[in-house]
Amino acid sequence: MIGVIGGETCSPEEGATAFAVGRELASRGHTLVCGGRGGVMREACRGARSEDGVTVGILPGDDRSDANEFVSIPIVTGIGFARNTMIARTADAIVAVGGRYGTLSEIAFALIAGKPVVSMGSWDLTLPDGAAAPLESCEDAAAAIDACERLAKGTS
Repeated sequence: MIGVIGGETCSPEEGATAFAVGRELASRGHTLVCGGRGGVMREACRGARSEDGVTVGILPGDDRSDANEFVSIPIVTGIGFARNTMIARTADAIVAVGGRYGTLSEIAFALIAGKPVVSMGSWDLTLPDGAAAPLESCEDAAAAIDACERLAKGTS
């Protein structure tokens, strides 16, 4: 399972990137896991479904109908942003596309869990001691999924 995280609203460029990532991961037989709502999540799911991929949306609220129309399996949590830890723990690797503070929390949860994170125009993080956080930056969807496959070995 590969997570795709990013803002519930996104720029056209972020949307196109998310669509390409979703399409690429589904074409390789991976299941997409995300927050199941709009923006980057919707576009990634749309991309995955265009390749007949399976999409799992881990929803923050109590209503399955909050999922975007491209979610195959909606999971209702009723726990708000706490669901971000579930996304990070469920995925074997994460691709972060753009995003804001919710995306930052998912990146942090993934890194705490030892899951690899690939950044596509997302956060650039430095630890207090000046060391760079272990995020791999990629420019295109194929490179991002290549990195997820390479880095995720042994993390599940």
